[in-house]
Amino acid sequence: MDEPVRPDPEPPPSEPAKRSAPPQPLAPPAPTPSPQPPRRVVPPSPRVALVIVGAIVLVLVLYFGREALGPFVVGLVLAYLLDLPVERLARIGVPRWFSVLLVYVVVVIVLAQALSVVLRPLAAEISTFIKEFPSFTAQVADMYAHLDLPPALRQAVDGWLADLGQGVGGLNPADLLPVVTGIAGIVGSIVGYIIIPVWIFYLIKDRPALAAAAERSMPSAWVPDARAVSNLILRVFGQWLRGQLFLGLTVGFATFGGLLLLSATVDPVFGRFAILLSVIAGVLELLPIIGPIIAAIPAVLLALTGGIDAAIAAVVLYTVVQQLENNLLVPKIQGDAVELHPSAVMLALVLGGAIAGLLGAILALPITAAARDIFRYLFHRLDEPPASPDEAVRIIRTRPTMVDEAGVEDAAADAADPGDRVAAGA
Repeated sequence: MDEPVRPDPEPPPSEPAKRSAPPQPLAPPAPTPSPQPPRRVVPPSPRVALVIVGAIVLVLVLYFGREALGPFVVGLVLAYLLDLPVERLARIGVPRWFSVLLVYVVVVIVLAQALSVVLRPLAAEISTFIKEFPSFTAQVADMYAHLDLPPALRQAVDGWLADLGQGVGGLNPADLLPVVTGIAGIVGSIVGYIIIPVWIFYLIKDRPALAAAAERSMPSAWVPDARAVSNLILRVFGQWLRGQLFLGLTVGFATFGGLLLLSATVDPVFGRFAILLSVIAGVLELLPIIGPIIAAIPAVLLALTGGIDAAIAAVVLYTVVQQLENNLLVPKIQGDAVELHPSAVMLALVLGGAIAGLLGAILALPITAAARDIFRYLFHRLDEPPASPDEAVRIIRTRPTMVDEAGVEDAAADAADPGDRVAAGA
């Protein structure tokens, strides 16, 4: 008998449906960090820190021993001049030490011949000047007594001369201490100048090895910048040194010829001291702007012994020589490497003289020009984007001066009449 089929059981009552939770809003995606630009200044490595500390110590040692640096600064200038022929001889296969000795022999022979030609008449003129100095001062004093000066000016000059005489007559023994220290400094300088030829010999002979050792002592990333900066410095000092040597000789010979001409046409006193005055003019050419003015003072004072006309002729001669030099020779010889604004030149001369005396005043111009180029190089290297070392040097040589005459003229025109400039541009 078939088994009855059971009906399917009813499904159990379902549980109340659970209320679905509201959809959660999607969290915004985390912002991706933007790439950081590379840092311009990275923390120094131990090796870099060692180099920086060594440079600071070297600068401090040089500062505290600055009184003895004069002979070595002169030695560096001579080493730069002598290294040029030594380098050419070394390129053709001559041993470097033998090249230095050969250049030394040639320089000694040339100097001996030059001194034999110039030194004897120069010494004679100096001796004559010392012997006749009292008569010169008496003539100038007599001319000063007969000058028609305002009473206030004459009183001021007389007071200054009286104070000067009292200062010389009432000498305090304590004032001799600077004289003693000065003599000691001169003795030290003489010893320094004695060892300078030997120092220059080793410096020139081992210059390539010293340069390679300096590059090995610094990080490799610094080498291109160090080479670029050293080339900028050598360019400035090279153009300045070549220009000063040529200008000094040219001004000396031009002054000598002019004094001989004045001796034949105005007064014989110019010819009696032509070599002495010419040497003074050539040497003081190392001091820009104020050097020629100082060189003209003894010539004018000597010319006063021959009358006012002779003094005027001396002023005209030195003015003509200076103008010809500034407008014809300086732009062609020194070029733009040491071109500075006259205000910057005078400020550098005063600061250089205050810091390092006469030597500081002489070297103030190339040091200032080199500092200007180094600043401009670093400015372009830190630009955004930074220029490469070669690009920075190329920019400096393309635009060597920071003040463009054309730009100054345009700025002056804008300031004078800006409306016309705008209308012209429209």
